[in-house]
Amino acid sequence: MTPNPPLRHRSQQASVSRKLSQLLRLYREDLDLRYGERTAPEYESRVRRLLAWLKDKHVALFSVRTEDLLAYQTHLLSLRTGEGRAYSVGFHHNQLVAVKSFFRFLYRRGMMLADPAAPLEPPRQETRLPRSILTVREARAILEAASTRSPTDLRDRAILETLYATGVRVSELINLTLSDVDTEERTLRVVRGKGRKDRAVPLTQAASEAIEDYLGHARGQLGPRASERHLFVTTHGAPMHRMGMSLLVKRWAFKARIKKRVTCHTFRHSVATHLLKGRADIRHIQALLGHASLATTERYTHVAIEDLREVVRRAHPRGR
Repeated sequence: MTPNPPLRHRSQQASVSRKLSQLLRLYREDLDLRYGERTAPEYESRVRRLLAWLKDKHVALFSVRTEDLLAYQTHLLSLRTGEGRAYSVGFHHNQLVAVKSFFRFLYRRGMMLADPAAPLEPPRQETRLPRSILTVREARAILEAASTRSPTDLRDRAILETLYATGVRVSELINLTLSDVDTEERTLRVVRGKGRKDRAVPLTQAASEAIEDYLGHARGQLGPRASERHLFVTTHGAPMHRMGMSLLVKRWAFKARIKKRVTCHTFRHSVATHLLKGRADIRHIQALLGHASLATTERYTHVAIEDLREVVRRAHPRGR
């Protein structure tokens, strides 16, 4: 006779399999309330990876112990890419953060008496400096490249000015509605940004004027559907998407003859760096960018120090 499996592997296994899809749906709803539109599906995907591993190891979800999760962490460390390379620290960090989030959800909902993932420590990620930062002259060149009065150029100029004025994330930019902008008060309302947090940010005069120009002379000409609520729309009047925004920024950077790799996020990095160089308080920059932690904003001080180090190297009598 085949011996019975240990109770902890058998316990609740049938009920878990029946309720797993419902459980994942509840977890996804919880994620949607807490995180942005990209984070929730990524967390769910990582949790599904864990659940598949648990199933393969015949470990019941509600019987998981910290030792099981440590074994899963070891399993992740053994994985290799298609080229045979180990995955990055960022990969392992993200996987474990999702695992901790999932078991914290189960514990918070009273489905588990203890959180087996609580002792897990995701590997520390190195603080990454931005890949490229625009100089003030380069930023101005991109903004001024969209200089004609065509509807698409007016729209693109308004988008570029908004990016440079506020440093909003591309996901926040494409979700802006007509009611989120007040050009008279020169403010922009970011609703449910990263972490589902709202914030109000100031617009520069140049950005306010560009948006007014776009709304008054371009938006109504961009298609029959341009009456819908989104602030920035395509040539068919539909809401813009992330890829469209990325191509738009790259196109104007190319026309401005900027050799650097320029993305929507490049403007975000550049805004923070230019404000810091202009002696803005780092906590004000944190509020503008919507960073939950001041530590995230502080990476821009490293960029400024690198610039200062280069100045000293070039200009100081003993700099070389």
